[in-house]
Order: sequence, then structure tokens, then C-alpha cells
Amino acid sequence: MDNYLSSSHADKKKSFRPCLEDRRLKKALFIHGSIFHHVVKMASTGAIGLMAVFAVDLLNYFYISHLHDSTLTAAIAFASSISFVQIAVGLGMSIGLGAYTGRLIGACKHSRARNLASAFLVLMVGITFILGLITAACAPYFLSLLGAKGEALTHATDFLRIISPALPLICMGMALSALLRAIGDARRSMNVTLIGAICTAILDPVLIFGLHLGLEGAAISTVLSRLAITLSGFFNLRDHDMLAYPKMRLIPVASRKIGHIALPAIGTNLATPVGSLFATHAMSRFGLDAISGQAVIDRLVPVSFAFVFALTGSVGPIMAQNLGAHQIDRVKETFLCALKLTALCVIIAWFVFAICNNLILEIFHVQGVGRGLVKLFCFSVVTSYMFVGLLFVSNTAFNNLNHPLYSTAFNWGRATLGTIPFVTIGATYGPKGVMIGQALGVVIFGSLAMLTAFSVIHSLEKTDFRKKSVPSVKSRL
Repeated sequence: MDNYLSSSHADKKKSFRPCLEDRRLKKALFIHGSIFHHVVKMASTGAIGLMAVFAVDLLNYFYISHLHDSTLTAAIAFASSISFVQIAVGLGMSIGLGAYTGRLIGACKHSRARNLASAFLVLMVGITFILGLITAACAPYFLSLLGAKGEALTHATDFLRIISPALPLICMGMALSALLRAIGDARRSMNVTLIGAICTAILDPVLIFGLHLGLEGAAISTVLSRLAITLSGFFNLRDHDMLAYPKMRLIPVASRKIGHIALPAIGTNLATPVGSLFATHAMSRFGLDAISGQAVIDRLVPVSFAFVFALTGSVGPIMAQNLGAHQIDRVKETFLCALKLTALCVIIAWFVFAICNNLILEIFHVQGVGRGLVKLFCFSVVTSYMFVGLLFVSNTAFNNLNHPLYSTAFNWGRATLGTIPFVTIGATYGPKGVMIGQALGVVIFGSLAMLTAFSVIHSLEKTDFRKKSVPSVKSRL
């Protein structure tokens, strides 16, 4: 971290000049202007894109639920649990890419950012392609470990074998969107995901109902939407000069530099779906209705909290650019702003869920014990997402302030110590106990992560103050 804070105040003034005068959009947009404006603009545009994607996923589940086959809805729940693990790998790599390029842009090193980003994308495609093939080959085994049986196992296997080979497409789309956020182009970053959402919204009813393909049709529309996201990413990034012909000699350099952030970020992002896998396994003991009820909640949450999840991707480039520009006070302001907006979003969502709980039950044809799970979530468990937000925003701070291992530790702490004992004990009281156990674990680890993030930022402030206060050897001479 000393590398980022070692220059004198005079050096920083000089470093801003070429960055602000560059005509090729290589200036760091977030090192000046209102932090609140930057956070709201980045998060709101990101939320629109995320909400569109997750709303289509919710609509996808809605269509399948109207086929009145509990094995199909359960199959989606099981397959999605595995798919989230795959996506977590790509998301972690995208976080590393965005964080590192954001720092370089903040330090006015656009050419280096472009070359390393292009080389890293080659590595990402190779890794995710291999991961997709392994998942497709081993799908029945993985799903059986979750508790999938009979027709639910067969349907989930077919679904995964269609979408898994297309994993590089969605990961490439996420990476290109991350580059757009690192530059500060929130609108085009939003457009990348919007295109995929629109594609799925159009294709889903045609393939599921029009061609009577059912769950297989949903899988095919998922693959086509991933292709649309990737093409949209290249199209929207074309004006920013952020991609070059990949130089093979830079792949080891890019893997080392970006991987320093990406590997812990992958570990961090893997923790959440792994914890969810354990909870899904515990919930499977209570039948398909419990799994289906949990699946409804898992699809309502991303739509309802799209703004909170968008915050975690949006404040990262703002922190990274200001860290690269040695403006630690603006880093702290960004973190505080994200926490306040998280709290506001959760309060609004709680109010809406409490009012609409019966409507949700009817729309998605929730049956049996699943009804009790949805009601419990709408009236009380939804508040635990305040602490999910604290954890995610804190992880973003760790990833962009050169402490990525902290985010890995907290996320895995939540997925293990914050999930396994709580869910195991809760399961003895039924499916509601599983849900409450998950909520209690995240309250603890979300609070601890927030306190640690404040400590990291405070240490940066103290280090920056000492560097400014002590004159350099040159100035004394």
C-alpha cells in the first residue's frame, strides 16, 4: 500500500494534469466532483441493468411455475445453485480486472490498463471454458450431492448441460461491463446487461410455451442471452480504446497483477454460493415444496435488492480511482455513502414485501411449507439483507484498497462458521429454522466486516497524513 501513498503533495498535483488534459477519455472521472452524485449515478444505472437481468430470471421461474410441475421448479433451484458457483468465478475475475484497471486509470496509465486488460480476457475465457465443460460432465454428481433426485435431478442435469458450455460468454460480458465501470461509463455498462435481459424476455415465452420446450427452452434462451451480453459488451466498449490485440507475453504479467486481486475475489464470491449450497441441501430434507419456496425467495431478492448489489460493483471503481490519486478522504466518503444507501434500500424493500406477501404467494403458486417460508421472509428475514449489504460493500472496499484477503476471510467465515452451525441447529426446527439460521450468521459477519473496513480506511488516512507531514529528503536538501 505504501506504493500508492509514497508521492509528495507536489507530485500528486503534477500527476493530475496530464490525466485531466487527455482528450482520449483517459481521465479519471471519479477523482473530482460530488461523491454522492458518482455513487448514485453508477449504482442506479448498474441497478437498472441488474434488475433487468434478475427480473427476467424471475420471469423465467414464473413461466416454469405455470407448467404446474414441482419437479421443474425444483430443478431450476438445484441447477441455479450450481450455476451461481460458476458465475462466482467469472465475477471474481471481473472484480479483479475492474479494480486493477481502475487504479491504473486513476494514476493516468491508460495504455498499460488497456494492454493488461486485453491479455487477462484471454486467460479468463480459457479458465471459464474449462470450468463450464467440467460442470457439464459432472452435473449429475454435483446435483445429487445437493439432494436432487428422480425427475428433478434429470431436468436439472439437462439444464446445466445446455448452459454450462456458454459460461465464457456471460463471464466475458461481466468483464467488459467491469471495464466500462472502471472508466466511469455507467450508462453503457448498464446497456450491456439490458441487452441480454431484453433478449431473454423475448425468447423465454416463445421457447417455453410457443415451441413447447419447457425447461430446455429456458436453457436455450439463457445461452442466447449470454451471447447477446458479450456482443453488447464489445459494442459499448468500442469508443473507449480499452481493448487491444492481446499480447501473449503479457498474459503472465496480467495474471500476476490482476490475479493478486482476482484470486481472493474469486474466493470471496465462491463463499456465498457454497454457503447457499449447504442451505439448499438442508432445505431439500423438507421436500420439493420447501425447495420451490426457497427458489421464489432466491429470485425475488436480486430484483428487490438490485440497487444494493449494484452498489458493490459501482463504488469499487470510485474507490480505486481515488486510491490511485491518493485521495483517501474521498475513499472514506464513498464507503459511508454506500452504507447509507444500503440501509435506505432495505427499509423500502421490507415495507414492500410486507404489503405484497399474499400477492407473491398467488403469482408463483407457492404450495405447502413453501408458503410459510415466503411469509417468514417477507415479514422478518428480509431485514437481514441490511447486513448482507454491509458485508458486500465492505468486501468491495477490501478488494479495492489492497486488502482482498480480508473479503475472502469474511465471506468464507459467513459461508462456514456463519452458515453451517446456524443452519444445522435451525434445521432441527424445520425449514423456517434453516432460513433463520442463515440470517443470524450474516448479521454477525456483516457487522464485523463493516468495522474492519472502517479500520482499513482509518489506517490509510493515518499513513497518508504522515506522508504529507514529513518532508521528503529532496525537499530538505
